[in-house]
Amino acid sequence: MSSPSRLVLSHDITRHLDRRQFLIAAGAATAAAAFVGAPESRGADTGPKVDLGLIGCGGRGRWIADLFLKHGGYHLAGVYDYFADRANAAGDQFQVPAGQRYSGLYGYRKMLEQKGLDAVAIESPPFFHPMQAADAVAAGKHVYLAKPVAVDVPGCQSIADSGQAATGKKLVFLVDFQTRAHPAYQEVVGRVHRGELGRLVSLDAGYQCDTYFQTMDAEYRKSAKDAEARVRAWAIDRVLSGDVITEQNIHALDVATWFLNANPIKAHGSGGHARGFAGDCWDHYAVVFYFPDDVLVSFSAKQVGFGYDDIMCRAYGLLGTAETHYAGKVTLRTKDDAFNGDSRNLYQDGAVRNIATFHQSIAKGDFSNPTVAPSVRSNLTTILGRMAAYRRGKEEVTWTEMMNRAEKWEFPLGQLKA
Repeated sequence: MSSPSRLVLSHDITRHLDRRQFLIAAGAATAAAAFVGAPESRGADTGPKVDLGLIGCGGRGRWIADLFLKHGGYHLAGVYDYFADRANAAGDQFQVPAGQRYSGLYGYRKMLEQKGLDAVAIESPPFFHPMQAADAVAAGKHVYLAKPVAVDVPGCQSIADSGQAATGKKLVFLVDFQTRAHPAYQEVVGRVHRGELGRLVSLDAGYQCDTYFQTMDAEYRKSAKDAEARVRAWAIDRVLSGDVITEQNIHALDVATWFLNANPIKAHGSGGHARGFAGDCWDHYAVVFYFPDDVLVSFSAKQVGFGYDDIMCRAYGLLGTAETHYAGKVTLRTKDDAFNGDSRNLYQDGAVRNIATFHQSIAKGDFSNPTVAPSVRSNLTTILGRMAAYRRGKEEVTWTEMMNRAEKWEFPLGQLKA
């Protein structure tokens, strides 16, 4: 195994993605994903079970591990978390032997060496995704990766590399966006791509929710605020989470880029930190994205207050309107036609469908990995919006500037236990 001193193994993350090549790849992948029906969610009746390792044993990690086991086609063969107490809690919950529980910064690498391990589900703080995904692919493991894929441009480039490397090594690499796995979303996006709305003129996208992560903030305030405390409080830490626009708001912006099937050209916006948390993440944003063909996307988000919650995207075309709501109505309206869909229980149903797709892709040997490119694209879109907002309306940021700067976010890994 390579030296633990390297953040990303065997990848040149300083190179820049060629914009035209990236657009072509992302467009093809998104189009394919929009029309692929989801497989049955349960009962893998053919082929051996997939021996799965869990990377990240927090609340979502344990929740999704349970869904993997309920699918029937997986065996949980190992668990890893930086914190031993969390790894042991997951191990106790899922009856994983003590020798197959791992902790410490690089403990997951020991799990990757475990005999018979086929795949990993990565549910760790986003900052660690590129390193862990690259290591997993290098070790010959299939990868099921939580969104967002990364917190910065080099991390996104690393994920793009890992996806390509996985295809070359005949490995499955799936990014878990629930919306893209839902039939109603697929139907509406497919109709938009077929031109039912005519030329798109503008879009609204939003992620409005109540105040989150109060418990994490309260515990962080009691701590010494060292590196370990930051990892426990990762969702209110800008570097570890990517800030709220990347870590959570990506759900809305991912749908916008799915509708438009393009990268934004530039962005202009602002935001701030109003809820008074000890962490440095912002809690509200307002950004305008400029896309090709003079299409504007007006985006807003808040993670404060009470009384209004929605994750939505609305596309306006010359012939009609499409509207999506996470765990809500998904519709399309024109003078001649209408579609009325519903995405209730999307959070779980989307994950269940993606888990089934992951197993089916492994069983059938489908290593096309169509979710990687659009996931990198929407992740980069959030970073563009974040950069623009940090300038507090003083100047816009172009996609070209963002990619050329390739700003890398740093965390004091040397202060963590190896």
